[in-house]
Amino acid sequence: MSDEEVVVNKNKSHRKEKPWDTDDIDHVRPFWTRFDIVDITTNNKAGAFTEESSFATLFPKYREKYLREVWSAVTRALDTHGIACTLDLVHGSMAVRTTRKTYDPYIILKARDMIKLLARGVAINQAVKILEDNVACDIIKIGNLVRNKERFVKRRQRIIGPDGNLQAIELLTQCYVLVQGSTVSVMGPYKSLKEVRRIVLDCMKNIHPIYRIKELMIRRELAKDPKLATESWDRFLPQFRKRHLKTSEKTAKKNEKLETKKEARAAAGLPEPSSSKPAKKVYTPFPPAQLPRKVDLQLESGEYFLKSHEKEARETERRKKKQAETTEQRRAERAEVFVAPSETAEPTIQEKRKRKAASTDETGESGTKKKKKHKSE
Repeated sequence: MSDEEVVVNKNKSHRKEKPWDTDDIDHVRPFWTRFDIVDITTNNKAGAFTEESSFATLFPKYREKYLREVWSAVTRALDTHGIACTLDLVHGSMAVRTTRKTYDPYIILKARDMIKLLARGVAINQAVKILEDNVACDIIKIGNLVRNKERFVKRRQRIIGPDGNLQAIELLTQCYVLVQGSTVSVMGPYKSLKEVRRIVLDCMKNIHPIYRIKELMIRRELAKDPKLATESWDRFLPQFRKRHLKTSEKTAKKNEKLETKKEARAAAGLPEPSSSKPAKKVYTPFPPAQLPRKVDLQLESGEYFLKSHEKEARETERRKKKQAETTEQRRAERAEVFVAPSETAEPTIQEKRKRKAASTDETGESGTKKKKKHKSE
């Protein structure tokens, strides 16, 4: 193999050079925003559209009252762009369509986004802003990301946050964010929508939004420095590690703690604690004996043949007996407080003298015995 031949990765062997894909192309924005923006008005329109385009969306029942109140404002906002809209209260849907007065071909998609936002709980004064050219929207579905209902509610609340997480996200991304039900509605610039989606999806995967907020704050400060425009920012960005350990790591940590405890006890000269493990049961292939049914127990005791009033009388008697036992037990517990503790009285002077005399007598006898032994030797 010659030195001139270049080793190509097997996965990249069919990739070709793309001379048109240069660094000045912004892949974040949609393709229609990368060209020179032409202001389309009624004066320079090409003519009426050959086909009619229409979109419809459903809305929940609780939004019906609000939509009825603001529908005149929705109609006025869309009428300036030549879009017709209808509100169907029977089927619970909103629809928009192009008319002969429509001059902007992309405005129908903007109108579709507007009715979607209205259905998801966005106010009319905020939803109208979607008709502007530099504003886009994204409706993030979070309902099917977490199975447990309690866990879902907790993580969704984490997006809003008690310390103003939502306000921080809105300030850093220049977006409007609304958490409603199982969706998160976002409005703002194209590049910021991607950041907000990342924060929301990570939050539902149990990554707190504060980590992303910190990263955005650092990026915002770094963007102000023109010297760092061509450099990598990885050395400035925080690297957050996962704190939860694997099962094997937990076991290793537990064993390490036990070892250190044993060493400490051995150094102090204390005996090892007795491990009282339960004795292993002898394995038998036969299943345990079947427990008797409730009816069998009643037949055995004769309760089965009693009448209903007799059963009730027996039940009340049993309950009263149990109540009397409990009352007696509680009375005894209360009486324990008033029992005087056992006291050891101080010995009198006479008792002290007697003890002293007895101790001196014992010491004297032992001394005489020792002297006798020495003499005999």
